[in-house]
Amino acid sequence: MRIENISFIEVKSPGAHIFSKFPIPRLGSILLSTILRDEGYNVMVFIEDILEPDGSFIENSDIVCISTITSTAIRAYELADRLRKSGVTVIIGGAHPSFLPEETLEHADYVVRGEGDHTLPELINYLKNGMPSIESIQGISYKDDSGKIVHNSSRPLLEDMDALPEPDFSLIHGWKPSNIYPVSTSRGCPFNCRFCSVIPMFGRRYRFKSADTTLKGLRYVASVSKATVFFVDDNFAANKNRTKAILKGMIDEAMKIGWSAQVRTDVAKDSELLRLMADSGCSTLYIGFESVNPRTLELYNKKQGVDEIVNCIKAVKEHGISIHGMFVLGADTDDVETIRKTADFAIKLGIDTVQFMMLTPLPGTPVFFEMRGSDRLLHTDWSKYDAHHVVFNPVMMRPETLHIETLRAMGRFYSWRYIFNHLMKFDFYYAAIGLYGKKAVKEALDKAKAYLETLELASEPSICSCK
Repeated sequence: MRIENISFIEVKSPGAHIFSKFPIPRLGSILLSTILRDEGYNVMVFIEDILEPDGSFIENSDIVCISTITSTAIRAYELADRLRKSGVTVIIGGAHPSFLPEETLEHADYVVRGEGDHTLPELINYLKNGMPSIESIQGISYKDDSGKIVHNSSRPLLEDMDALPEPDFSLIHGWKPSNIYPVSTSRGCPFNCRFCSVIPMFGRRYRFKSADTTLKGLRYVASVSKATVFFVDDNFAANKNRTKAILKGMIDEAMKIGWSAQVRTDVAKDSELLRLMADSGCSTLYIGFESVNPRTLELYNKKQGVDEIVNCIKAVKEHGISIHGMFVLGADTDDVETIRKTADFAIKLGIDTVQFMMLTPLPGTPVFFEMRGSDRLLHTDWSKYDAHHVVFNPVMMRPETLHIETLRAMGRFYSWRYIFNHLMKFDFYYAAIGLYGKKAVKEALDKAKAYLETLELASEPSICSCK
């Protein structure tokens, strides 16, 4: 097969929410495109949330690789179907196809399961040169000549993170340096939250780039962009000694980089780590608090208590670092009061920004298998599996109650008081976030009634208070 042009497409998110205004490209497509570019292919990456794709390049591509998570799967399938009808070979990868390859193969020629750093180049080489044999390529699913689905053995997780190239953002169609520059330094997570797809996808063993390699990458970022770095690692501080070495390097080299990252509450137990974070330019920590209900924290397997959450908030703010708090509502131990108390908690403790998300049983997670096994999933319209729509039957409330009360909790947080308080402090950035959040919540509530009415068809009787 002649292969010269390869397109990568990260399909558009199905709907807006509070942080849709700040789209951050997932790094998988950019990294894989960089690897294939280095092997001599003409590659371009299209991220639909950033800019409308160049149809002419895609249509003239020999292969199109589509990356999708669960909430974008339907859009990915529609695009793949259209491309295959025109004769283009389509490869689909990402978290959702990795867990549901049979479904995905109804729309793709090949599925790359799990990490594609070695799998995709091997598959491309097979398609181009007929070697190695397709049976030897670990981590792919496909249909053989008889139409039977074949799942080759899974590929072991990547060991040497330092061997990966720096993702080349210039390969993105229409890319312009924005206010946020995503950087990945690790994969996997040593914890095991029951609703999270990180462990099924990337494993529980924490694999990371060395401090030296990470600092080399940050020097490059500083040379090409003045944007704030966002470490997209699921837990940037999972190995605290490595994190400290990175931060000390940034301080010693006087890197002019503002940054933010995702961490757990345990960062607050290490005062040296917090001091280094503040001194190296950390503006915001994104912290998965998940719940203020002790029973829910235990059910989620969070390995943290409410007291730890309170202490974390106080310690982080004492170091001048802002907090973006993330909460997951709707566990079997949650009721309406849990949702309302969560909003009260976030306001009282002075969290700077929040996301109140509805528990979403993503394919591959223990929560998904349990809910599917007990027939609690309301539907499999994957576009609604975005943490902003209820998609299952909760135990202690109606589905529509979870949906509406979660949106109202967001509205209570992003209130006029929130906006005016920040205006009084001349903090126009957070005032603007408050205004955007208020607008996003209103739009979501306006759309909620139509969505919830579709659920009533399968769950009569229903009491919907969507005003």
